[in-house]
Amino acid sequence: MNVRTTVLFGLVTVTAGAGAVGCSLGSDTDLPSGAGAVSLAVSPVAAAASTGAGTARPRPDAPVSVQARQGTIENVTVTTEGEPVEGALNAERTQWRSRWTLEPGTRYTITATAVGDDGRTRTVSSRFVTAEAKKTLGVVYEAPKPKETVGVGMPIVMRFQREVTNRVGVERALEVRSSKPVEGAWHWFDNKTLVFRTKTYWPRHTDVTFKARLAGVAGAGDTYGGKNTTVRFRIGEEQISTASENKHKMIVRRNGKIVRKMPISMGRGGVRKYTTTNGIHLTMDKGNPVTMTSGWEGIGPGSPGYYSLSVHHAVRISNSGEYVHSAPWSVGAQGSSNVSHGCVNASPSDARWFYHFAQRGDPYIVTGSDRELEPDNGWGYWQMKWGEWVKGSALKHSLKVGPNGSVPVAHRSTEAMAGSPERRP
Repeated sequence: MNVRTTVLFGLVTVTAGAGAVGCSLGSDTDLPSGAGAVSLAVSPVAAAASTGAGTARPRPDAPVSVQARQGTIENVTVTTEGEPVEGALNAERTQWRSRWTLEPGTRYTITATAVGDDGRTRTVSSRFVTAEAKKTLGVVYEAPKPKETVGVGMPIVMRFQREVTNRVGVERALEVRSSKPVEGAWHWFDNKTLVFRTKTYWPRHTDVTFKARLAGVAGAGDTYGGKNTTVRFRIGEEQISTASENKHKMIVRRNGKIVRKMPISMGRGGVRKYTTTNGIHLTMDKGNPVTMTSGWEGIGPGSPGYYSLSVHHAVRISNSGEYVHSAPWSVGAQGSSNVSHGCVNASPSDARWFYHFAQRGDPYIVTGSDRELEPDNGWGYWQMKWGEWVKGSALKHSLKVGPNGSVPVAHRSTEAMAGSPERRP
């Protein structure tokens, strides 16, 4: 078998003569190619095949590319430890490019097969190792948890441990798939907080897969994502609670049907900190018991007005200290007046029932209060109008999400999206 191998501007080009199959890049044998024989250019190149100053390992965000001349590509596989790397061919089947970035400090193998204009098949392979990351872009996935069954309002919440300057690159590395079609969008609250929310509530009984392909993504300067993460979760029943500040009543619905009514007492008001926030909250977590202190007011031990109290069957609905919890001391006021520091007080039996009923991500709507919940207070994301939410995406568009992934949604104008929040399917 006669093979000619040349290195040209970061591409290794293998031109194989008639009958050459299974050629390996780096061969030093030589024979001119025949007329119509296909040639394959593969990038990146193994550092050992480079010359002079070009011995550095390829950056993990450099794409893998295979290009055919005088023929078409039949198949390309890029693997590391047996895991395939996704990519796609162009319409002419003359070029293949990887879709996502690569993992830092990792060995990859490329195998490509093409058919030449002369009808003969050629196969080449190459190996390379990506550069190590000097700094790693760590991330905490706040919600949802893997395999968790959640409410119809559940967002995907990411907290980066370093500031992200390449928001576009990070956002492009994220993929959401759902068994039922939805529209959703990412929103940056700052350089460390990124949240995905749907335009309307998730349809119940939807299976969702979230993939963060951050390995090799340059988040900022020489800081790269270290690994890829996949989180699968399921949307459970549609459970929506409405609590009226002026009627002192809470109504719980499941799939549109009322399942429980209960008297409650909310924040006594008078000052902002004692006023329950108004709007669409989400149930965030639970505790039994939860110790509540006056520390959130700036009142410490030994100071006038200090308190430390353990409450039972507490369901958190914000980051400003608001829970739905058992309050046996205010049963006499529940259903008639507001006496709390801002929480939603319920009887021990009602609070116990709601504690076991609630799932994370259930909408909890407070009405009648004059203090609006801020969109970044806990998971108050449904407080933001859809047009404003989409504007917070680095890519400035929403996504049509389905079983096969997500595609951008073309919007008529920002003004057309800027109406009231669309909160229900």
